[in-house]
Amino acid sequence: MPLGFAEIAFTPAVQAEQARHGSAEAYSVALDPDRDGGRLLGLRESAFIAARDSMFQATVSETGWPYVQHRGGQPGFLRVLDAQTIGYADLSGNRQYISTGNLRGNDRVSLILVDWSRRKRLKIWGRAVLVEDAEVIRQLQSADQASAERALLIRVEAFDWNCPQHLPLRFTAEEYAHIHAEDRTRLERRIQELEARLTAVGADLP
Repeated sequence: MPLGFAEIAFTPAVQAEQARHGSAEAYSVALDPDRDGGRLLGLRESAFIAARDSMFQATVSETGWPYVQHRGGQPGFLRVLDAQTIGYADLSGNRQYISTGNLRGNDRVSLILVDWSRRKRLKIWGRAVLVEDAEVIRQLQSADQASAERALLIRVEAFDWNCPQHLPLRFTAEEYAHIHAEDRTRLERRIQELEARLTAVGADLP
């Protein structure tokens, strides 16, 4: 676990719980001041983010309640703009504006991105800025996103690759079809190999 994430996540209350349950010593290394990382997105993080077609986004209300919402689109709807900035075009929805209202009062945001088929999970914490500039929105939205109301730019404060334990294995329809196409290809190759062997020994094929 990188220092950037541990510094945010391991509050005094969290550390007290770790001590109570016997995991404080194991996690103390994460807060070692000589340890670093978890603040600048690298190639691995950038590629993972660019491949996602959905994410879960959490904000906090002025009364302290967390609010989690799903955001999705074509792969790449969430863009990596630089090593500490990501953003997306925020589309028109049901006009409740809960996330938007929350962010006006508290810019903290947390994201969870999951690759279900490979059981990988990336957690990101940052501070968000709501942008209504038409040019910024245009740069972030894709051709199928004509109803974007604003852009959301997030300055990454910390990230961490979460362990895959308990993540169910799931596939999109496209991934599932691709897997079956590969299975059919392997089966056809095997049939051809066996037919070639039978032909080589003089066997009659149907």
